[in-house]
Amino acid sequence: MREGVTAVSQSIYNLHMTIFWICVVIGIIVFGVMFWSMLMHRKSRGAKPATFHENTLVEIIWTTIPFLILVFMAIPASKTLIEAYNADEAEIDIKITGYQWKWKYDYLNEKIGYFSNLSTPRDEINNLKPKNANYLLEVDEPVVVPVNKKVRFLITSADVIHSWWVPELAVKKDAIPGFINEAWTKIEKPGTYRGQCTELCGKDHGFMPIVIEAKSEEDYQLWLASKQEQAEKEKELTSKEWTMDELMTRGEKVYNTTCAVCHQPNGEGMPPVFPALKGSTLITTGDVKNHIDIIVNGKQGTAMQAFGKQLSEVDIAAVTTYERNAWGNNKGDMVTPQDIVKFNEAAQ
Repeated sequence: MREGVTAVSQSIYNLHMTIFWICVVIGIIVFGVMFWSMLMHRKSRGAKPATFHENTLVEIIWTTIPFLILVFMAIPASKTLIEAYNADEAEIDIKITGYQWKWKYDYLNEKIGYFSNLSTPRDEINNLKPKNANYLLEVDEPVVVPVNKKVRFLITSADVIHSWWVPELAVKKDAIPGFINEAWTKIEKPGTYRGQCTELCGKDHGFMPIVIEAKSEEDYQLWLASKQEQAEKEKELTSKEWTMDELMTRGEKVYNTTCAVCHQPNGEGMPPVFPALKGSTLITTGDVKNHIDIIVNGKQGTAMQAFGKQLSEVDIAAVTTYERNAWGNNKGDMVTPQDIVKFNEAAQ
């Protein structure tokens, strides 16, 4: 068990070691008496079995001693549990939503939110390149928090059960659809701390890493201002006049981040579970509205989930354009963010 970098993680570590050494002492005494008894009272030494039956004093002693040991263990355990579950008076609230297979972080008071995706190169995953030290533990957008501030996590899921776990913070909570679980942390020194989803949530369960960057208050405020400015610019992109090249460039990035894990970077998919997008008459080379509908609303009864709430209008337009013109599809269609806005308005 890691000692961790927070007061709670250190309390849990100390509790673990306290209980561990109590168990070691009990084990030594119990097994010592047992082996001594077998050795010194064996038949070859002429030992005769005792004839007494039911000693009230002995029964009281071997009942009282374990009871007192349990009480002694319960005192530090209760204190640590109360500390670990007390999320009151948090200074920052972050809602964490699990998706197959990514995390979304919404800073409720700062009004920003973003998805965090695995950023390990596909060549490493496919054993085409050597794996780096943080293999499957790196993301494109980490969680950023300030040091010495209490941060409350509100953890839920949009699809199946996930589990948000960062061992160095001693935080591990299930993300359950329709429920919100609560946890908190207060990191005392700047640094990068990594974790993973620890629930078997589907085919790519191992591709849901968690990265937390703890920054000084000054650096955190700079990052926050940058993210808020970025969010404003993202809104403005919806009304921008896009070119085909711009949409293809952005669409390729969105596809590789969001879609390639199932449909493969070359668009050939893994039929029948994940159909090919290359040359698909039902999706990428068929009716454009049907293509948009599948991306926005998903397809019931299949592994294709709805991305309407996961991607912005710009990203949906870009990835649709990319899929209709990549891998030799060459439909020549250019789907703009305004097309997605109109599609959503018509669906309401």
